Amino acid sequence: MDGNGTTRSGAPAEAPTVFPRAGYSALAFLMFVNTLLSVFNNGLVIAVSLRNPGLLRPINVFVVSLAASDLMIGLCGSLVVTVTNYHGSFFMGRAACVFQGFAVNYFGLVSLCTLTLLSYERYKAVCEPRAGRRLSMRRSVTGLLRVWLFCLFWAAAPLLGWSGYGPEGVRTSCSLAWEERSWSNYSYLILYTLTCFLFPVAVIIYCYSKVLASLRKLNKSVESQAGRSLSKETERAVKMVLAMIAAFFACWLPYTALSLAVVLRPQLDIPPLLATVPMYLAKTSPVYNPVIYFLSNEQVTGTCPSGLLSSQTAAPLSR
Repeated sequence: MDGNGTTRSGAPAEAPTVFPRAGYSALAFLMFVNTLLSVFNNGLVIAVSLRNPGLLRPINVFVVSLAASDLMIGLCGSLVVTVTNYHGSFFMGRAACVFQGFAVNYFGLVSLCTLTLLSYERYKAVCEPRAGRRLSMRRSVTGLLRVWLFCLFWAAAPLLGWSGYGPEGVRTSCSLAWEERSWSNYSYLILYTLTCFLFPVAVIIYCYSKVLASLRKLNKSVESQAGRSLSKETERAVKMVLAMIAAFFACWLPYTALSLAVVLRPQLDIPPLLATVPMYLAKTSPVYNPVIYFLSNEQVTGTCPSGLLSSQTAAPLSR
């Protein structure tokens, strides 16, 4: 057996009993709820956007792309994990395990990089509105195509032998081969962490910190010149930005910390339950992403049946 939880023949190794039956049932229930919310929220984003072409502005195309990738995470990740936890092991075979690991990694990276691109475009719209051309549909689509191709490279590399995919945590889901102790795996994880997490984090923090500073400056300028304050609008914008950053870190920081721990301390023995928590946190992002980035928009609220959605998104952030 290799460090990826598979036998030399390529079939998944017999799953160890990590949880009692009640533990797997609890995980199955939590993932079932997560699947329902993920599919409903992101499906609603896509449906509302397609039925209301007026919402498909260049900036909102990023959010629709985010919803599409998050929907696939829910279907390929949370739904599969619901079934395997109910069964008590990943019983679907090696090919299904590799596919799930690839799909969750790919669509998770797409979501992460789309959030990064979205933060950059919001920074340009709020902080440098006159520095260049307005965001066009062509530029939005081109940026998203580059994101999807960039993420495809990092997700497909393990399929070609650079790292790999296999069972993770309590052995009811599959992901990158964090447990594999090899230089090939370490090199992938190091570059993966730098390129696919630390760089996006730096971009997001820089862009949204500049957005906050610009909004505060705008509030002071309007207050001094017009004698009125934009404090309510600014407060909503600040809350929105903080929610974006907090959700981002809650989802991806534990996942990245696990990979760094494996790389920096190769002999570290991580308990299965502890190794499972970051993966499950990452699978919750499709639930709150559509709420933060789309379903709280006042324009969206107006297109839905009364009472279905709540409003309140800061205008400066929805340009």
